[in-house]
Amino acid sequence: MSGLPRYAFLGPEGTFTEAALRRMVPPDQAEYIPVIDVPTAIAAVRGGDADYAVVAIENTVEGGVTATLDTLAEGSPLVIVGETVLPVAFELLVRRGVRVRQIRRVSAHSHGWAQVRRWAHATLPEATFVPSSSNTAAARLLADASVAADQVGFDAALAPPGTGAALGLEVLADGIADNANAATRFVRVGRPEEPPAPTGADKTTLVVHLPTDRSGALLEMLEQFAVRGVNLSRIESRPIGERPGEYSFSIDALGHIAEQRMAEALIGLRRTCPVVRYLGSYPAVHREVTPIATGTSDADFATARTWVEELRRGQHA
Repeated sequence: MSGLPRYAFLGPEGTFTEAALRRMVPPDQAEYIPVIDVPTAIAAVRGGDADYAVVAIENTVEGGVTATLDTLAEGSPLVIVGETVLPVAFELLVRRGVRVRQIRRVSAHSHGWAQVRRWAHATLPEATFVPSSSNTAAARLLADASVAADQVGFDAALAPPGTGAALGLEVLADGIADNANAATRFVRVGRPEEPPAPTGADKTTLVVHLPTDRSGALLEMLEQFAVRGVNLSRIESRPIGERPGEYSFSIDALGHIAEQRMAEALIGLRRTCPVVRYLGSYPAVHREVTPIATGTSDADFATARTWVEELRRGQHA
């Protein structure tokens, strides 16, 4: 036992998730635990086998990472305590001697493949996609000399930069990305704890179910934020598994639960929505201070509350 906090992440070593983890917590300050997929990483935290998990939550090509959104939306409560963003580009790896014209099958993680689909169509028009559990698992299999080429199941792998050099594979192309500005956002997830102190540049993540017995429910939910000056940086609908045609909403709101405007919005949601799951308030990676609309600062709420209390005491100044 190292005594260091344990971090589960999508392995094996060399994935973008591990790079995000290294950016958040240096390896000499944590025990890294590679796992096979996102639900397993989150389950390790819920089960006590890890203290935290670092998982991808959205990318600039596919949007929300459904495995993360859905796993956080159900089960025992967890909270997000931090985030980071990594640029994403790939290299095309093969065994020595294989040329581009020989490639018929390419393996990558499904989210990685989505970010290079146009490049693959133009460069490897006859190649088919073979799903991999992570962005380095396929490359490691390709590099395993004990596995014959005809048993690997694919001819090339798409992996993070530096993987080819680390595994002794040949790099046929690098910097591969349909979107030159492609990036993935990763979050650090743990069991419920007091949130980090507000910085003025924070996010609060929520899952909200709408009532189904009245029209205008979505508008009513959005108004809880709008009338209190809380801006939303992300809102995505997700199906509620056991009820076809019904949806929940995964939301990132700009602000911190310690701020009155955000607390009031949460109170409003709790009053009007059947399910509200709080997934944490934490510093936003961009560090851009959130503008506060007139009438929605903590001082404004305190002044208004004092005024009401005075009215209740008959002090009509």
